[in-house]
Amino acid sequence: MPVKIRLQRHGRKGYAYYHIVIADSRAPRDGKFIERIGSYNPNTNPATIDLKFERALYWLTTGAQPTDTTRTILSNEGVLLKKHLLEGAKKGAFDVAEADKRFEAWKLSKESSVAKTKEQLAAEKQAAAKARLAAEVEVNKAKAAELAKKQAEAIAAAAEVVAEEEAPAEAPVAEEVAE
Repeated sequence: MPVKIRLQRHGRKGYAYYHIVIADSRAPRDGKFIERIGSYNPNTNPATIDLKFERALYWLTTGAQPTDTTRTILSNEGVLLKKHLLEGAKKGAFDVAEADKRFEAWKLSKESSVAKTKEQLAAEKQAAAKARLAAEVEVNKAKAAELAKKQAEAIAAAAEVVAEEEAPAEAPVAEEVAE
């Protein structure tokens, strides 16, 4: 029975997430599977991967073949590196303790790079929010200036109307006094 490690699609149209499963290669994509070893959500930034590391390693060592996408996921999570290091230890290139030490060093560097990426994304998001706020403040200032100009024009027009009404009323009074 050829066993594959592959993705099983879930979610709605345009917003898919995937279960990482061990399945017979002849089974349908979303059909019967042997074991579910994790999930993959590409909709988050960075993508969220939840993986049962030991079970994935077990299935790789027993001969399960990952598909292209799951191979990338397993590589990013370090399962393929751990398998490679364990095979090197089995061949005698180094001992298991050295393999574990190398894997832990890789894992620390990977976690620091992921944390750095998350911080950078958060900083970019915050900078974009500040830029939007500054643009909105400028637009509000422009609207306030335009409104003040219109109000000043309205006050000036009202003052002219009042002045015109008072001026003709005063002129006949002056003529009457003159007579």
